Amino acid sequence: MKLWPILLLILLPFAAQAIEIGDPVPTWSLFDQFDEPYAMDPQKTQTILVASSMSAGKIMEKALQDKPKGFLEARQTVFIANIEPMPAYVTKFFAVPKMRRAYSYRVALDREAQIAPGYGGDAAAVQWLQLKDGKLLERREFNGPDALREALEKP
Repeated sequence: MKLWPILLLILLPFAAQAIEIGDPVPTWSLFDQFDEPYAMDPQKTQTILVASSMSAGKIMEKALQDKPKGFLEARQTVFIANIEPMPAYVTKFFAVPKMRRAYSYRVALDREAQIAPGYGGDAAAVQWLQLKDGKLLERREFNGPDALREALEKP
């Protein structure tokens, strides 16, 4: 009987492994801040940006400040925000309404942490996942908005 908890602890890291370089990136569909479906197509998407914390979200917000509507889409880039840790009332009454008002870009909202944790990385940083032909080519982390803005502005 006491063997089950030990076995569970041993196997748990294997269940939550992040996607590795060269792995195919699975397709997903979430809703954005306007409650519109947001589907990621691995064959068309070149970059996935992931913010798994408020600090990472603020980095994204500052990096994309004053960028025109369609800036990310023009770069075949999708942005996922893991908002699962946020209390539901904060999400409903404050965070999502602010996203609707203030952001000129779409945000795929990972409300139940189904997608973002699979990409791994430091939750305090913005994860940059570069794709090619539907596979993970490169992984980067950004801890500040200036470097992220610069990377996004490169052709």
